[in-house]
Amino acid sequence: MPAGLMLIAYDGSDNAKRAVQCAGRFLASNRAVLVTVWEPMVRQAARMSGLSGVMQPEWVPDEETEDVAFSDAKVTNAEGIELAEAAGLTTQGRTIECTTTIWTAIVETADELGVDIIVTGTRGTTGLRSLLQSSVADHVLRHSHRPVLIVPPCGK
Repeated sequence: MPAGLMLIAYDGSDNAKRAVQCAGRFLASNRAVLVTVWEPMVRQAARMSGLSGVMQPEWVPDEETEDVAFSDAKVTNAEGIELAEAAGLTTQGRTIECTTTIWTAIVETADELGVDIIVTGTRGTTGLRSLLQSSVADHVLRHSHRPVLIVPPCGK
């Protein structure tokens, strides 16, 4: 019996592209919501200045100009939709603004939509690096109450 609806987390990376292709090839569902999570530039700047210890300049985004991060997210999402449809999936795209963490946005969107499975790629880090730097996919797996398909990077 085919699955219902899948959520595909897509950031434009080669690993995310591979995850889309695997979802189209191996999962029985043909309906997907492809999600690209983005963080507003003002929040990125604040986070980076906080990490560096440098004072953040008094920068307020222009209300009439679209945030460049949002513009990039829409382009990335459109690329993912095209890839998913080429893989045989009937796909709806969504760009989700990140208010806390990327993995939280993915899990909350999956819950909101009631998806049957979450599909994501991963960097495939191992050893000490994986202990120091958890991936979005790891957090999605640990915090979601849904099945999660994590597609590792291609072996070189």
